[in-house]
Amino acid sequence: MSEQRSRIHVPVERAIERCTVYRNGHAMPGRFNHKEALEEVRRSGEGYVWVSLNAPDERQMLSLSETFGVHDLIVEDAVYARQRPKVERYEDQLFMVIRSIEYQGIDEVVDTREVISTGEIQMIMGKDFIITIRHAAAHVVQDLRHRVEEDPELNALGPAYIAWLVSDILVDSYLTISHELSTEVDELEETVFTPNNSFDIEDIYTLKREILEMRHAIDPLAPALKSLIHRQKDLLPEELVSYYRDVMDHELVAMDLTSSYDERLSSLINAAVAKVQTQQNADMRKISAVFGLLAIPTAIAGIYGMNFDVMPELHWEYGYPAVLIVMLLTIIIVYIYLRKNKWL
Repeated sequence: MSEQRSRIHVPVERAIERCTVYRNGHAMPGRFNHKEALEEVRRSGEGYVWVSLNAPDERQMLSLSETFGVHDLIVEDAVYARQRPKVERYEDQLFMVIRSIEYQGIDEVVDTREVISTGEIQMIMGKDFIITIRHAAAHVVQDLRHRVEEDPELNALGPAYIAWLVSDILVDSYLTISHELSTEVDELEETVFTPNNSFDIEDIYTLKREILEMRHAIDPLAPALKSLIHRQKDLLPEELVSYYRDVMDHELVAMDLTSSYDERLSSLINAAVAKVQTQQNADMRKISAVFGLLAIPTAIAGIYGMNFDVMPELHWEYGYPAVLIVMLLTIIIVYIYLRKNKWL
């Protein structure tokens, strides 16, 4: 059955979410398929095509690449998600990969692995087209559609404008999530360092693991953007270079914040483990103190339970209450000693 499904050819149109021709910064009226759109742009020699795809398969990408002349190595990477953030150049084409991040509070999810979930936006940028491919990053496309036509002057600069918008939206989300994570880390620190406060050390491990996943998703983007700005400048309109620099600055801020959270959580784990060990030692000391209180009366009771005929005070009328009084006095004396030495 799986072999039959793999042989079914789903046309590329099924994966296309949007196909728009922009000229002078404005969307042209009418509906185009990807071939008609590219023909319109190249016939007039003005504007560019934006094609948005949702998780295309290999055949769909191959069909699209034949129309747009996409490099074969780009096609292979575009089909398989979970790529590292990167910028690669293939002659006059750029291939960009940027990861998307979604954050939910620890208390809001059932599976702790869903605290931070990642998606992916891939962009293939040519002289007169840009192809955006999303893998589990729907919110980015929704935000992008609202913003792409807000500034016709920048939009008229070409496909690099949409690539910048995608980068800007994603990196801004990194900053937003970083500030939300700051609240989580602060609350955990307060919980751990508040005296006589109980806490679950698993929450710290969970947050640290998710922050590590976030770092893996965003840290490689900084050198990729740096390479784009300094080494691929000839493919970017000069007016947009400063905008890409701004994105890189925000990326570096987000990267520094998540790195600091990682370090704080590492220190917090050490502090939490030390606090747990200290509490366990205190508990063991209290248990030992309780057994110490019971040891002397138990010894006295054991001695008088040996049933020898000749024993001191064995036939004394007040022997029983006297022994109880001695037991009580010893317990009081030992208790005072233990309290003085802070064992209880």
